[in-house]
Amino acid sequence: MSMPFGYASPEQIMRDKADYARKGIARGRSVVVLQYVDGILFVAPNPSRALHKISEIYDRIGFAAVGRYNEFEELRLGGIRYADINGYTYDRSDVTGRGLANLYASNLGRIFTESIKSLEVEVVVAEVGETKDGDAIYRLTFDGSVFDEHGFAAMGGQAEAVATRLKERYRESMSLADALEVALTALTEPGGERPPVAQLEVAVLDRNREHRKFLRLTGARLERLLAQTTTPPASQPTPPADEEGKDTPPPTGPDGDVDDGSSPL
Repeated sequence: MSMPFGYASPEQIMRDKADYARKGIARGRSVVVLQYVDGILFVAPNPSRALHKISEIYDRIGFAAVGRYNEFEELRLGGIRYADINGYTYDRSDVTGRGLANLYASNLGRIFTESIKSLEVEVVVAEVGETKDGDAIYRLTFDGSVFDEHGFAAMGGQAEAVATRLKERYRESMSLADALEVALTALTEPGGERPPVAQLEVAVLDRNREHRKFLRLTGARLERLLAQTTTPPASQPTPPADEEGKDTPPPTGPDGDVDDGSSPL
């Protein structure tokens, strides 16, 4: 039996759709998600102040994505509707990151199989627990595959290179400042320049916050956090002793403003 003109095997069609999606996702900038001592940190270079790659889904669940904005924004809105309906119908504790990951996996897999064009997106659903052991990070690819990540995840852009740099520097129970330093180092090419503060999108799921755990870090709050990641200058030599044989105390600068945590974002 002769093959119809233009015939392509199912395997070839799937390979073509997968290659198409991978190329589209790789054109975007990478996003990093990693655990720190008090929760989960999200970091993404993003020059836009209106089109977010990182968002809140529910009380303790965050969402990060790369690829086509209109496509992952539709996924985000669908996740919010799912969470609101289930939280209202049953209980807020019944809305989990695993449930959202299963929902997204089902939708992405169905679209990849049935549609002519697959979605050019990659998604992370993260949930912060009462303790570090309760944290969860799920990474979902364009074809509906789900990966239960431990400690950190990277996607988009040069994801493999970013993940390698993360693996070299990541350690458990890091402070928020240390985790941000690791994330920025991983996102920066060797010898390259880090993106300016105005082009960084940073958020956390902080287990110590009441009720809603999601918090965006912007403006002065982010600048103070970045200042803590700066490598301190080399120690100065010990000054000579004074006439009485006592060391002269090092000079001190003027006192800065004290951040009591009440200042607005």
